[in-house]
Amino acid sequence: MKSSILSMVATVSLIIAGTSLAVDMPAAGKVKCGPCHAIAKKVIGPSYMDISAKYKSDKDAASKIAASVTNGGAFGWKMGKMPPKGLGADDAEIKSMSEYIAGLAK
Repeated sequence: MKSSILSMVATVSLIIAGTSLAVDMPAAGKVKCGPCHAIAKKVIGPSYMDISAKYKSDKDAASKIAASVTNGGAFGWKMGKMPPKGLGADDAEIKSMSEYIAGLAK
């Protein structure tokens, strides 16, 4: 009984956390990045959480993520190649989304 209550609390916490992450996401993340990426699961490309974890200890994470998005490529993920600027994101959208992704690991 005790373990099932703890499981329910953990599940509800994850649902609430996932919802708050989605609410705080810049609009470009949903519209221009969302077709290929999701917060916590691989779609066509890696999840935002996986990207964030890759750069977790890097103080220049946001700028490196932005450079990767701007230039396009495979980035060592072995999932195919992302086109430069994804689905047409502009520099401000890329910067905003890169800061969001880098902040997920904190």
